[in-house]
Amino acid sequence: MQGKANVKSMLLKTLLLAVLVLVPAVALASGADSGVILKDFLYRCFSFVLMVGLLAYFVTKPIRKGLKGRSEEIEKVLADAQAAKEAAEAKHREYSEKLAKATEEIDTITASIRREGELEREKILAAANDLAVKIEQEAENKASSVVAKARIELREEAANLAVELAEDMLKKQVSADDQKRLVDEYMQKVGELH
Repeated sequence: MQGKANVKSMLLKTLLLAVLVLVPAVALASGADSGVILKDFLYRCFSFVLMVGLLAYFVTKPIRKGLKGRSEEIEKVLADAQAAKEAAEAKHREYSEKLAKATEEIDTITASIRREGELEREKILAAANDLAVKIEQEAENKASSVVAKARIELREEAANLAVELAEDMLKKQVSADDQKRLVDEYMQKVGELH
């Protein structure tokens, strides 16, 4: 309504200004018979104003409808754009939240993998230490058994050498009478034991 009043007011002011400017100009330009020319000019101005008024009356409705339709269309486009903007912002927030959650999950998974890797490393190191201890014990056992075996062999060798030396010494120092006497003593001792 206010737009319609503004259009009519502006149109009326324009026509009034045109009449006020053109009437004295035409009267001055005619010079001779200014009454007839003035009448003719006023008739023409009246016709012009009437035609402009009728045109304004009949043309302003379609123009207003067109402008109103265009205004509604622009408002609709703006509303659609605003809705699209809000939807895009909502999607942006949603994707930002998903990205933040994904980043959190990646950090959690990375930390979990690190912990599992460290546990696995500790297990491997513990197993390696256990194996090293077992190998060391086996080596010590083998070494001590080899040393014990070597001692036994050395003792046997020493005993054999001692027996041989004693035998050689006895052969050189003991006579046949001494041997007989030793055998008799031995037999007597064995007889006493039984």
